[in-house]
Amino acid sequence: MPDTGLSVDEFVQHRQFLAGLAYRMLGSWHDAEDVLQEAYVRWAGVDHDSVAEPRRYLTRVVTRLAVDSLRARQARRESYAGDWLPEPALSDPHSAVESDLSMAMLHLMEQLTPPQRAVYVLRTAFVLPYDEIAGILGRTAEDCRQLHKRAAAALEKGRSRFEPTRAEQQRLLEDFVAAAREGDLPRLQAMLRDDVTAWSDGGGKVPTARKPIRGSEKVAHYFTHVYSRRKRFIQTPVDLVTGPAIYLQLDRTRHLLTLQVEAGQVVGVRVVANPEKLSALG
Repeated sequence: MPDTGLSVDEFVQHRQFLAGLAYRMLGSWHDAEDVLQEAYVRWAGVDHDSVAEPRRYLTRVVTRLAVDSLRARQARRESYAGDWLPEPALSDPHSAVESDLSMAMLHLMEQLTPPQRAVYVLRTAFVLPYDEIAGILGRTAEDCRQLHKRAAAALEKGRSRFEPTRAEQQRLLEDFVAAAREGDLPRLQAMLRDDVTAWSDGGGKVPTARKPIRGSEKVAHYFTHVYSRRKRFIQTPVDLVTGPAIYLQLDRTRHLLTLQVEAGQVVGVRVVANPEKLSALG
């Protein structure tokens, strides 16, 4: 029989690492927590004397569970109303989710297949060798190299090359909201790159744009229309594991706003309004 006390201690020792892995894989803390709970159940039931390296064993379990979760979610996504965006998670100084992770990158990774995402995360975020990744996924090292190559190529087009500091991101967020709130179209449009895209995720539960809005003029018009006409307008800066955001409470709705910035201009706007994804914000 496994020693329950020792199994808990061992799992807790690696939990922050595993949480960071699961969140990068899934882009949802709720889904990540489900994976961690199932991983613990499996860890508690295994003969620990047979596990030479607990961290490697748990990495394999969490990765495979996350891949299964991604495949199940892909099937559900076919009936999802509008755009799907990652679930925001509040910053935690003890989190294993590193500061280079962004909402934009989590969103971009949704285009990858589950095996591509697993290899990309394990190789890029955690710098595991291909031989070890191969053992985790039950593939060859060469197969994993090719999966990583295809994943990196798929992500390259939408990836920001010049990431701003958190302070710069926060300033742009505040300027963006202020210009939209004041109905200052020229000021807002000047912040946006010509090819900017805005995505909104209401999950079919609250009114949002059901399709991406493209182009600086259309994006500026949309947000000035949404923000300048509200009687109730409460904005709160929020520090996420993925960077700064602003939490907005408008009349009967609320949402989280994040910006993707490159070379001082906004290239992506993401609005998470699905209430199920805002539970961590109160």
